Amino acid sequence: MPARKFTAPDAFWRSAKIFNLFRAAMVASLIVANWSLSPNLLFDKGDRISVNWASMAYLCLISGYTLCLRYRWPTFRLLLGIQVGSDILFIVGVMHIGGGFQSGIALMLLPYLAGAGLISRGSTTLFHAAMASIALLGQQGYQYFFDGGRASDWFQVAMVSSACFATAWLAHRLASYATESEQLAARRGNELANMAQINRLVIQDVSDGVLVLDELGVVRQFNQQAERLLGRGMVVGRTVLREFSPALARALSGWREGDSTLAPNPASNQRVRPRFMPVQVGSSATGTVVFLEDIERLQREAQQIKLAALGRLTANIAHEIRNPLSAISHAAQLLAEDADDPASKRLTQIIGDNTKRLNQMVQEVLDLNRRDRADPVDIRLHEWLTLFVAEFKEVEGIQADIVLECPQGATARFDEGQLHQVMWNLCRNGWRYCSQKDGGLSVKVGPTEDAWAIQVRDDGAGVSSEDMGKLFEPFFTTDAKGTGLGLYIAREICAGNDSVLEYVPVSLGACFRITFPSRPA
Repeated sequence: MPARKFTAPDAFWRSAKIFNLFRAAMVASLIVANWSLSPNLLFDKGDRISVNWASMAYLCLISGYTLCLRYRWPTFRLLLGIQVGSDILFIVGVMHIGGGFQSGIALMLLPYLAGAGLISRGSTTLFHAAMASIALLGQQGYQYFFDGGRASDWFQVAMVSSACFATAWLAHRLASYATESEQLAARRGNELANMAQINRLVIQDVSDGVLVLDELGVVRQFNQQAERLLGRGMVVGRTVLREFSPALARALSGWREGDSTLAPNPASNQRVRPRFMPVQVGSSATGTVVFLEDIERLQREAQQIKLAALGRLTANIAHEIRNPLSAISHAAQLLAEDADDPASKRLTQIIGDNTKRLNQMVQEVLDLNRRDRADPVDIRLHEWLTLFVAEFKEVEGIQADIVLECPQGATARFDEGQLHQVMWNLCRNGWRYCSQKDGGLSVKVGPTEDAWAIQVRDDGAGVSSEDMGKLFEPFFTTDAKGTGLGLYIAREICAGNDSVLEYVPVSLGACFRITFPSRPA
């Protein structure tokens, strides 16, 4: 199996560029020191020219390294090996010009070896130390045998070579620790990023509003639900709670005293109940997480639970009522056939009318459980409503014209039988309260942002402001003969088809609108 080719990351190349700048600065400092210091302090007067020529040549070589680092050619390890080798040759050469170990130039090898070891993450540091030791031994051997070097210098060579290996080993260990720390920091960074993303998703998905405040009451984080409950305009890091929502700020200040009530917010017309949780940040700073519960939503959920239980109970009762109700209705029909006097006929008619009313109520109670049995299909509203209006007029015995306006391309996704039931309920209510003249009842279809909507409107007296909030409540009715379940069942059926039934206030009469889901593709 072939070995994987090493590809140096960007951090390696950036470190190599910094090391190359250090190399250029050291050579430039050597040139300046060579000419600025007094003679015989660093180099003899005759050696200065040789050192400067060697330094200038090495600066040219460093410029070439700069181009290689910019274009990342050749490979990182090869280029670093060539650079360290040239550093060793340059330093040992300058040391030889300066008279050997007496010049002290050999100690310049140590920072170069340490820097190279850190850059390469310790992979070739011992090799570089070996190169430096061989170069030092070679220079000392040449000076000892051909230039009258002293035997005592061999001990200094051994000490500097040992220092090179010690520096290389230390750089290797530091590089290993740095690599492990970098990997650990990367893992911790990924985990923190994942946790931050999860926290954002959780905060945005919760049904309650969430505010995160620092110790000064500045908003540090919030979700869309909090913005809906308190109003728009919050800016992370800039909004101060006592300026944006004084009522909530007062509740926060009175939290420790046990007072956590909050008045309705007039801007959003919502009633909320706050809950506060302390959050310790560091050793001194204390933040607060505020949970905002929508009281109206909680009331709606409680009502839905009660109505669900009521629906199951009434459905069972309705099944039991239907059989004796049918028997009563049949018996009333038989009595009506044998009745001769007007009083008996009147009594049997009352029995028949009330059994019909009870049967209608039983049917509506049974329809409470139909919202989850929807089978939506794509309905072409123009053709469907044309047939519906004709059927409605014929069955209800209506002679007046009912206005119908619907574009040819209008479509809706809805259970066809359930849409028929909802529209029949709305149109029958509208006809009951309208002027019952031509145009007194109208059915109009129009586009919304991304869907279609049906409006059923009459020209009657409309709905009083006191009754608007109760229109869709079960068993609420203004008709003595009504059951109060029609609009409630209609809205539940629309919800089961991902649609919305709502009352739209108008200047004259009453208007109910069904907004369908997005247009089918």
